Amino acid sequence: MHVPLVWLLAHLYIGWRLLPDLPGSAAMLALGAGLLLSAALAPAALWGRRASTRTAADRWSWAGMLVLGLFSMLLVLTLLRDALLLLSWPFVQGAWREASAVAVPLLALLAGLVGFAGARRTAAVREIELRIDGLPAALAGFTIVQISDVHVGPTVKRPYVQAIVDRVNRLGADAVAITGDLVDGRVADLLHDVAPLAGLRSRHGSFFVTGNHEYYSGAAEWTAALRSLGVQVLNNEHVVLEHDNGRLVMAGVTDHGAGHFDPRQASDPQRAMAGAPSDAGVRVLLAHQPRSASAAAQAGFDVQLSGHTHGGQFWPWNLFVPLQQPFTAGLHRLHALWVYTSRGTGYWGPPLRLGAPSEITRLRLAAA
Repeated sequence: MHVPLVWLLAHLYIGWRLLPDLPGSAAMLALGAGLLLSAALAPAALWGRRASTRTAADRWSWAGMLVLGLFSMLLVLTLLRDALLLLSWPFVQGAWREASAVAVPLLALLAGLVGFAGARRTAAVREIELRIDGLPAALAGFTIVQISDVHVGPTVKRPYVQAIVDRVNRLGADAVAITGDLVDGRVADLLHDVAPLAGLRSRHGSFFVTGNHEYYSGAAEWTAALRSLGVQVLNNEHVVLEHDNGRLVMAGVTDHGAGHFDPRQASDPQRAMAGAPSDAGVRVLLAHQPRSASAAAQAGFDVQLSGHTHGGQFWPWNLFVPLQQPFTAGLHRLHALWVYTSRGTGYWGPPLRLGAPSEITRLRLAAA
């Protein structure tokens, strides 16, 4: 079915289910006007990308994404209300229908405001300990700070990125890992906003792997741009970090689906491990999608750091993540491999986070 038609029908459905039960013409007029504005603004955000200036295009995107987030909450709550009405059908009274019709838009607005605050704040630091069998004493306490899924684009700009960099730098990391989906747009439009990454500070430097959104935005151009900012890009390759007489393999693979864009870029953990020293104390793989974990375990990695899922970003979409990925968020074990999946440091699409707070993750190695 055509997307604009689905969008229109969804608005008509909400109007059909809520407007007749609202008390008074003022409430009906307010919700009706809101639905009309919503139906118009989200498509306009897409058309606005053709605006003559980048500023105008970004403003249209802001308007459309805000509307999309609020509408998502409104639609889900309307569906939940209908389910409750169906279950209580023999006992439903007019007062309950009226009260629930009022509650739905009010709760949607409240959820939108809370979710907006959650998305726009600078991500909090989450501390994770990784216990590694046979970890050399020299690597005990080694820290990797992970950021992921920032999605620099129409609504995520330089000040947002600078705040992340400032928070990361206060952590005194041994290495910084950026696990993909950094950008949503072309180098020509966004390099200024990404530039603060040149200021990341850690003992061994910053390492980046591509996510699926880099391939939508020009992966080759972004790879070159990030290297110019002093970020080391790992495309199915590794480096060896010498740390206090210990050796750590830091490897990275291209996005799990990169081969669909360029067969030469196909994700390959075996290739990323090739030639790594056998005496390395720990082998870390940066892989954007958690579903790289099975191949990472077969390649002999000890740790995989991933993102992609956003932890679902906001309910109920977190319920659908397991249909595509083995892990939604947090620390998991797959055979001998530790897999950590970040909920992301930014957000994608609507500026909305509910039940899946953004994070900057500090992972500390410890002996098992």
